[in-house]
Amino acid sequence: MASLFTRWIALLSMLTMSATAATAQSSADLNPARAAVSASGTQTSTNGHAPASLTAADINAWLDGLLPYSLDAGGIAGAVVVVVKDGQVLTARGYGYSDMRSRVPVDPARTMFRPGSISKLFTWTAVMQQVEAGKIDLNRDINAYLDFRIPPSHGKPITMRHLMTHTGGFEETAKYLIVEKAGQKHPLGDVLKRWVPARIYAPGEMPAYSNYGASLAGYVVERVSGERFEDYVQRHIFAPLNMRHSSFEQPLPASLAPLLSKGYNVASEEPKPYEIIELSPAGALSSTGQDMARFMLAFLDNRGALMKPETRARMFADVNRPIPALPAMALGFYHEDRNGQVIVGHGGDTNWFHSDLHLLVNSNVGIYMSFNSAGKEAAAHVIRQRLFDQFMARYFPESGSERRTASTARDHGRLMVGHYVSSRASTSNWLRFIGLLGEVEVSQNSDDTITVSALLDPAGVPKRWREVAPFQWREVGGSGRLAARVEHGRVAAFSIAEFAPIILFLPAPADLDAGWIMPALLAALGIMLLTALAWPVVAGMRKVYGYRSPVSGRALLFDRVMRFTAVVALLVAAGWMGMIAAINTDVGLLDGRLDIWMRLIQLMEVAAILGTLVSVYNAYVVLRSPDRRWFAKIWSILVPVAGLFLTWVVLSMGLLTIGLDY
Repeated sequence: MASLFTRWIALLSMLTMSATAATAQSSADLNPARAAVSASGTQTSTNGHAPASLTAADINAWLDGLLPYSLDAGGIAGAVVVVVKDGQVLTARGYGYSDMRSRVPVDPARTMFRPGSISKLFTWTAVMQQVEAGKIDLNRDINAYLDFRIPPSHGKPITMRHLMTHTGGFEETAKYLIVEKAGQKHPLGDVLKRWVPARIYAPGEMPAYSNYGASLAGYVVERVSGERFEDYVQRHIFAPLNMRHSSFEQPLPASLAPLLSKGYNVASEEPKPYEIIELSPAGALSSTGQDMARFMLAFLDNRGALMKPETRARMFADVNRPIPALPAMALGFYHEDRNGQVIVGHGGDTNWFHSDLHLLVNSNVGIYMSFNSAGKEAAAHVIRQRLFDQFMARYFPESGSERRTASTARDHGRLMVGHYVSSRASTSNWLRFIGLLGEVEVSQNSDDTITVSALLDPAGVPKRWREVAPFQWREVGGSGRLAARVEHGRVAAFSIAEFAPIILFLPAPADLDAGWIMPALLAALGIMLLTALAWPVVAGMRKVYGYRSPVSGRALLFDRVMRFTAVVALLVAAGWMGMIAAINTDVGLLDGRLDIWMRLIQLMEVAAILGTLVSVYNAYVVLRSPDRRWFAKIWSILVPVAGLFLTWVVLSMGLLTIGLDY
């Protein structure tokens, strides 16, 4: 789905794209060429060549020269790329294999991929069909359509418009995101009622991409249409478009199951289990490249196959623009406008499938791509980004001359420096701690460019951003855009063009600022580690030298409790790090299997907190004792101070909770 836990670990916003460069181009060619206007007035790219003509012959030659090597270098089993233009399928290309063991080639007409959150475009289409039918009002309280209640928050109701623009205010969720056993799948309504995420923003105020919100919209379609969501999409979208190899059913019907591509981490490894998306309207689609071409053509042709032309216009219109200088959010689609083109689209990811869909509305062009492997060092993310960048640079290059560095670059770069958190976040559970680990740091370079720790080039090096207008930056050597919103002389938020409609980066509050929390956390754990290590070391030395400690009785008991607390605190830290590492390897573990281990860790947290309280009292006793050495007195203070800080981290970061919903 548009964000899975794997990339959440690196950054909640899906922005970390460090991977090996996996294209057939040189490093210089990997950067999209910017266009300039020649003296003759002919639009050309910076290398002096005119834009290529978007024909079947040219696009096929270009893709065939680019993708086979990219897949091989990136460790990706297979891919499909489809381009439509002027009401026709210009090309539909399959590359690599859908099954590595059987060497089954990818067939764009029959091989089904899992396009993840691109599924949401079908959900939004269904919603707008019901808007046309008069059964859904975009501005009505969503509770009017539900058989359970979304609790009130911030004094405002959530509307369908909020859901379609990802401004419902829900915190991020991860549990049951993907399960692997058919018996674990539940009806959509049951999944939504199981746990309603906290609302951390007022409706309509903050873009925070939400799988729960999109699935809630799909459930509304069920409620008002009287049809199960999967059946509704089949009858009202797939059937009219003759999308015969597409389905939201999980597992797939027997007639389609043999057509589904295997999913891989890396092509050289064994295929992964079938992924079941519990929040199905948010990411359960399986489809072929040819069927996705039909979907793109229905929106580009705008002849009423799915909805009235005026309804499509409503879906494409700007609805919310969080950063004025960057693209806006439409109804369900997000804008990716660049190079003078109005572009709407959506990305999508499951654990193993990675996809993008882009519609160049005014040029009547669409491109869809999907990869069935994450690849080496997440190569699929880099390849799909570069493929679209180069597609735009080749066929729709940017017009105009290079923009100079703004005179405000130094001052504005200084204002940007600091730590930022993603608006797509959790506050009520342990995922808040993940937000801390994935925090973004902005720094200023000596040449007045800035770098953002999470925005990396294919070599894993942070990109450099040059200010070209007040609080607007361009990627040095690339086409990326970054901009900030400033309020009262301070940076209130920033984002990049690809994600501005759905995710912002906000200045980290003091209680979530990794700039001081992480050093303090490491120092506290360091104190606990030294305390734990000293216990057997000192005991061994006493045994060797026959030394008998003067500490005895209650004082000795308190001392042992202090050291025991240190050991338990380290076990808690190791437990959470092990848990996070395991989930990062297999997001399927979020199906509830880890609950018992989380409870065990939380029991140890309670023990550590109680031990810390005893350690506080122990410090009082030691400081009052004239027989204790100065080092013992200092250490008796350091341990409870470290313990109190760790207790604050546990409570503040949601690591100790009554429930296990997250």
